[in-house]
Parts: sequence; C-alpha cells; structure tokens
Amino acid sequence: MQVTRELFNDVMVPNYNPSEVIPVRGEGSRVWDQNGKEFIDFAGGIAVNCLGHCHPALVNALKEQGEKIWHLSNVMTNEPALRLAKKLTDATFADKVYFANSGAEANEAALKLARRWALDVHGEQKNQIIAFNKGFHGRTFFTVTVGGQAAYSDGFGPKPAAVEHCDYNDLAAFEALISDNTCAVMMEPLQGEGGIISPTSDFIKGVRALCDKHNALLIFDEVQTGVGRTGDLYAYQGLDVTPDILTTAKALGGGFPIGAMITTASIAAHLKVGTHGSTYGGNPLACAVAEAAFDTVNTAEVLAGVKEREQLLRDGFAAINEKYDVFSEVRGKGLLLGAVLNSKFEGRARDFLVASTKHGLMSLVAGTNVVRFTPSLVIPLEDIKEGLARFEKAVADVVNG
Repeated sequence: MQVTRELFNDVMVPNYNPSEVIPVRGEGSRVWDQNGKEFIDFAGGIAVNCLGHCHPALVNALKEQGEKIWHLSNVMTNEPALRLAKKLTDATFADKVYFANSGAEANEAALKLARRWALDVHGEQKNQIIAFNKGFHGRTFFTVTVGGQAAYSDGFGPKPAAVEHCDYNDLAAFEALISDNTCAVMMEPLQGEGGIISPTSDFIKGVRALCDKHNALLIFDEVQTGVGRTGDLYAYQGLDVTPDILTTAKALGGGFPIGAMITTASIAAHLKVGTHGSTYGGNPLACAVAEAAFDTVNTAEVLAGVKEREQLLRDGFAAINEKYDVFSEVRGKGLLLGAVLNSKFEGRARDFLVASTKHGLMSLVAGTNVVRFTPSLVIPLEDIKEGLARFEKAVADVVNG
C-alpha cells in the first residue's frame, strides 16, 4: 500500500493537520523523508527525542527487553519498572513513583492525588486548584481545565470545578487568589506552550512560600522541562525551589511513551490500593527504554553539554537577528528556546516553521509569535551549525517575501 499525506485525510480523525512531509528514517539529529530529503531536527518530537533518533543505548534496551517480557498488568510488578523508580527517587527529592503513559496522565494522577490528600488531611472544603494563564498540562478533561488556555477546554460541557487561574510571574495576583481552601498549585517551572516563559526568582520562591503558608501542595509539571532539557536533570534543581509533586514524561522515554508522577512518601500514602491505576503504566518495555535514556542523560557530561549547545544556538540566533532584525528576544533555558518575533513579524511564527521545513530544518512554534526549538540534548555541534544555516535561509525567505 502506498502511504501518502492524502491517506491521512481518508483514515484519520481531523484534529491534526500534519505537514506533507512523511519521515521514514532517523539517525542522531538527522531525519529522511519518503523522497530521501534530509532534515536537521531542531524539534525533537516536541522535546521528546532527548537523545535523537535511534540512539544505540535505546535501541539496545528495546531489543533486549523485547526478547524478555513486554507487558505485565499491575497485579504484578517487574524489574525495569522498579529499577527506573529507584533511579528517579535517588536523583530527586521524591520517595515514591507512579508510572503512566503520558504527561497528561501523570498530571491527572498528580491532581487526583492532591485532591485526595486534601480531603483526607484537611476536609472537603480544601479543594481549590490554582494554575496559570497560558499554562499547558495535557488534554484529559481535568488537565485541560487546569491548563490556562480556555480555547483548549471550551466546548466539551461542564468543566471540573474549583479550578482558578492567574497570570504567570504575577505574585500579587497569585497571593490574592490563594487561601486556606487551596489544595494545590500546578505550574510549569518554565512555561512551554505558553511562549517559553521563565519564572522570576521572586515569583517562583514566592509561590512556594505561599503554598507553605496555606498548606497547599506545589505541583511542578516538568513534562517538557524534565530529563535534562534545561541543563539540570529537572528544572526545579536549578531554581532553588522544591515541589511536593513532580510530573515527568516526554524525554523520559526518549521517544517511547512513558510518564511518571513522583512525590514524597507522606503524600503518596493517600493513593491507597484501588484509588488510581493504569493498564500500561509501568510497562516493562517502556521502563527498560526509559531507564537507558535516564542513565544516558543523567551524567555531568551530557548536562554540561546542554548548556554549551544552548550558547551555540543563542549565538547563532543573535547573528541571524543582526542581519535580518526579526526577533525581539530569545527566551528559555538549556535546549528549550523560543525566538520571539518582533512587531514587524508578529503572529507569523508558522511562516518561519513552514520556511524552515522547505530548507530541511524541523522546528516548532509556541503560539503564533514564538518559534520554538527543542533539539536532542546530544545533537552534534556540526548539526547545530548546519541547522542554523538552514534556519537563516528560512528567515531570509520570510523577510524577502
């Protein structure tokens, strides 16, 4: 059967509108489509492919586990799941791990745990959840309601109640909203979909202090920022703020679907047997691949390399901007970067993405005004330079019309 872009329209639900490009092979940070055209990958499957494509450590883990055992229900446990859980707890503030299949499911578990903890410890009046405008936490109905983008949650009927929002980096607005009835605050320690917005130190430390004052749990959604993306293993480790619950997915499996919620023993105790579950969560195949990805990323060499690559990209964007004057700033940290379009090109982020694809570069957007880049954490320096050269051609195309 010949697979074409038109086949998508015939057989797929139309909630996506993918490119005409159909990639068929990847190696490292290079990808080839059906026609043999080569791309430099600055997108990483939206911050997922933290080690690029077909990294030997992941391929070997997949093959090895694939010849042992693929799936077990949670009536039993398995070696890869317990090894990965131990490594996650050893490397973070957490004592306990819950495995899921995606970031949304990890966030759903975090929110349910927070509500159950509050009910058990403080009573049913303590049910308010606070999150931030432009935040993104997944597409289940609970997580999309907590996410601060009404366009994603409107149109599906009554929403889960007691969820409120305020602006990110506005500590005064947050202080006015939080109370002793707040059970949890969910936030990204660097907003991704909302435009690559870093928190100010005063804001994020102020949020932690106010959560402590009002006995509310602080949940960090590190689905996009986790597993080395910012140059720390988890972003909280570079912010001098520790959450009560943290969620991780995307890069955790290096491309294999897996998510996790991690927390302290005292909070975890409130998800008693039967209160929550997942058929595939903790799947041995997923956990074996994730363990290989985690071991590869969690080294001083790789994490330092993220910061080196960030600087190379920033220098490249600055050189392009000096020539073409298209960006007002480059935001973000590590290899989660957003080039913000200036007033002359406002709202045209997709034009830069389309032009990049034409010139053999995979990129992303974060809203209509930010071109987003989330390449492999180990992308070769030569590929960064080549990718920047291709991006410059794309910028020139947009500027010259």
